[in-house]
Amino acid sequence: MEKITSMHNPRVQAWRSLKTKSGREAEGAFLVEGFKSVGEALNSSFELLALILQEDVPLPEGYPEDRTFLVPAHLLAAVCDTKTPQGIAAVMRMKHQQVTGKRLLALDGVQDPGNVGTILRTADAAGLDGVLYSSQCADPFSPKVLRATMGSVFHLPVEECPDLASRLRTLDMPVLASRLDGDPFFSMLPSLPDTWCLIIGNEGNGISPEVTASASHLVRLPMHGAAESLNAAVAAGIMMYALTNRQDL
Repeated sequence: MEKITSMHNPRVQAWRSLKTKSGREAEGAFLVEGFKSVGEALNSSFELLALILQEDVPLPEGYPEDRTFLVPAHLLAAVCDTKTPQGIAAVMRMKHQQVTGKRLLALDGVQDPGNVGTILRTADAAGLDGVLYSSQCADPFSPKVLRATMGSVFHLPVEECPDLASRLRTLDMPVLASRLDGDPFFSMLPSLPDTWCLIIGNEGNGISPEVTASASHLVRLPMHGAAESLNAAVAAGIMMYALTNRQDL
């Protein structure tokens, strides 16, 4: 284990840059904070580059000593995004992922980190095979989204799509767009096949016209009260579970 005490250390500067998307892209890495998330990361297919451990915190059994760096509490706090770090963080190498499968989700400009993280966690729990997301979405590997996924980003492949509309056109399956002017979702549910991709749009503007044009079905959830629409993460959760559990309806 190597000990680092200076804020000016090149490793520390690189780790601190991982708070931003540009820094993550430049380093080809992302930062994971906290014992639970670090454990999930180490058990995933992502490669560990560095384990950052507060100097008064014992190294968990089985964790690699050769890639562990001991740092004082103030230095770990500077590296981490949370106000009160748990004493451990991990730097993981970014990797390209291409999503395949029968049950997919596509996010078009979903910008709130809490929504993106919650949607990824729900997609994992509902048994989806992967998530496509446009470049306008909150980055799934940002600190806030990672915390909201509760480790699900390590179980569920995610693929960034600079041109989401074109990527959707490559799918050999029905593509459902969630829109306020769509057909009733629950009425269409029985006729939909077991393979599908569900699109969830931006919190304020919905799904872009370009991405909507790639959809084969426009669907909407019923609104029985005065609310015009649902939160993006809530709507995504309802439809994902309905689609994956139709035998129970």
